[in-house]
Amino acid sequence: MKKVIVLLGALFLTLNIQSQVKNDSISKEEKSEAELDSIFQTLPEIMIKGERPVVKAEPGKLVYDVPRLIINKPVDNIYEALKEIPGVVENNESLSLGSLGATIVLDGKVTNMTTEQLIALLKSMPANRIKNVEVMYNAPAKYQIRGAMINIILNHSTDGSSDLKGEVYGLINNKHHMNYEERGSLQYSHKKFSSDFLYSYNHGTYYQVTDNHSLHTLNSGEVHNMTSTGIVHAPEHRHSFRLGMDYNISKDNQLSFVYNGEYSSLHNTRIVEGAISSTSHSDFSHWLHNFRADYTSSFGLKAGAEFTYYKAPEYQILDSRYNDKEYHFESSNGQKINRWKFFLSQEHKLKNKWEINYGIIYNMSHDNSFQNYLKKDGNTIELPDDASFKQSEDVVNIYTGFSKSFGERLMLNGSLAAEYYHNVIWNQWDWYPTLSLNYLPKDGHTFQFSLSSNKKYPEYWAVQGFTSYNNGGYGAIVGNPHLKPSSNYEFMLTYLLKNKYTFMIWYRHDKEHFTQLAYQRPDILEMNYKYLNFDFVKQIGFQTYIPVSIAKWWQTNFIFIGVWQKDKDSDFYDIPFDRDKFWTMAIMNNTFIVSKKPDITMTANGRIRSLALQGNYDLPASQNLDIALRYKFANKRATIKAYANNVFESNAIYPVIHWKNQNYRMHYSDFREVGISFTYNFGGYKEKEHKAVDTSRFK
Repeated sequence: MKKVIVLLGALFLTLNIQSQVKNDSISKEEKSEAELDSIFQTLPEIMIKGERPVVKAEPGKLVYDVPRLIINKPVDNIYEALKEIPGVVENNESLSLGSLGATIVLDGKVTNMTTEQLIALLKSMPANRIKNVEVMYNAPAKYQIRGAMINIILNHSTDGSSDLKGEVYGLINNKHHMNYEERGSLQYSHKKFSSDFLYSYNHGTYYQVTDNHSLHTLNSGEVHNMTSTGIVHAPEHRHSFRLGMDYNISKDNQLSFVYNGEYSSLHNTRIVEGAISSTSHSDFSHWLHNFRADYTSSFGLKAGAEFTYYKAPEYQILDSRYNDKEYHFESSNGQKINRWKFFLSQEHKLKNKWEINYGIIYNMSHDNSFQNYLKKDGNTIELPDDASFKQSEDVVNIYTGFSKSFGERLMLNGSLAAEYYHNVIWNQWDWYPTLSLNYLPKDGHTFQFSLSSNKKYPEYWAVQGFTSYNNGGYGAIVGNPHLKPSSNYEFMLTYLLKNKYTFMIWYRHDKEHFTQLAYQRPDILEMNYKYLNFDFVKQIGFQTYIPVSIAKWWQTNFIFIGVWQKDKDSDFYDIPFDRDKFWTMAIMNNTFIVSKKPDITMTANGRIRSLALQGNYDLPASQNLDIALRYKFANKRATIKAYANNVFESNAIYPVIHWKNQNYRMHYSDFREVGISFTYNFGGYKEKEHKAVDTSRFK
């Protein structure tokens, strides 16, 4: 009881929504634990920050004066600065807008890095590089993306002098086991030429304890208690590097080239005890190479080409026993992706504040994957046949768009894209309209109406007809070659009061929504995890953001979110579902200026979230508290930051299934994380804009 009172008191001062998604920790577990990804990936856990935003409405977007927004905030880099913008969501170190997944671009250029590479890059870029940030809840087609977008406009040096600048960074943290990060960045410029180099090394040990409680009912009426505990111990190493070069041919004519690369290795040992007794070892590694060239002209023409190569081999040894089954095998699988992208676009500025744009984008990819099993003595289970998977995809996107300002009070922006998608199963055309309307009835009041449409494609591995095993063989991850892309449509209305308070309402409809769900098979003792298409997922939601300055040394903001969600799947095995729930979240973020000389600031952020659902999962309530202390010295070139995340070890969402004859729940470790970092900038270091590699559909 005492702990509850302490927790409620802390939350009263520091309620804040933060992402409950455990994708990062899950990604560090053996890759066959993929079923956990879908439990959380679509739940829009929200952490929205910012206190006195200065906002200007322009056609199709809201422009935030971020330098003013982050004054006196403990913000050291661009990533932290973005979290200060009202409406920006942090979901396991990825950013989105409200309930919308958001794409981050730099200076209007679509990036193509992995999420981890992009986040590491943003964290290495000083916050003072930001000129402003454009927020779009439905990006026009000319940006070569659909959906929400955050466009970071950077300050650029134009003096043409030679310069060498850089930054070094080190981090030590503990989340049951120690983990480390070292990073170095260099930038060189000389007249018309500039280049930059980044290297980052992350290493340490991932540790997790998972309790699975499964009461499995068979067709015969027998009920088997499959309760077990799994312990994962996984040393990991990850190297990330990039080299970029820009050459200014003449004013507003630029040629750019960039290489992004990453190599990682994970050595996973998993021991399961209880109704299942097993030991498994797996080695996973991946290589990523990305090359991109861009040309930008002074008359609105943009052209570019990009090539991405990805290779991810995995090897596993499993020895397991449960009930009358024994698994003894070695398996190997791998994924190899080759992907090309070409684009050409043109923009025109016409009279009377009209602008038009049009272009074409072509994407081509080849997936070459395999899976092999080798039985060992004592195996009693029929294993899947060896298999290979080869598939090509072609996507052609043709678009046109416009923007128009009607005086200073009314702005209109829209686009229409026609997209052709082809693979061995699907062959179709789709249309994607977008529309944004900004209306300023008077100073200090802004209304923004937006209507958007989008399509989401499943990860490459999800559509492969492979089966892999986890949890001692009791869990089977089954591919679905007939999985369809999902289409979504969204309406959103945003109101800004005094360019400070934010109120939003939205309606979202996802047709053929897909996610991975668990199902206890009635014919055998096996839990299947498979990506399936729903009939639809609907959301009606609202969100409020209220910043308050309690004192010069104490700034805080309050956020409240409410969402009604309905999930329906009429052909989910023999137990279709049609479920809905209203869930809420509450926030309070606090920034304390402990001292100006020396420069010391402190943050205390907390959140609380009610019960929610996803498909046949029930998601229990959770809460969280993070604190951090930052000290700047050496003329603000050096920064030391100490932090503690998940202070009460209470931010995890433990999925539960009590639907028809299904009875399953999972409880996994929820460790407190503490760490300290040191950053030093030399030579007046200013990072450059970078492009990222999109690997969202890779294994």
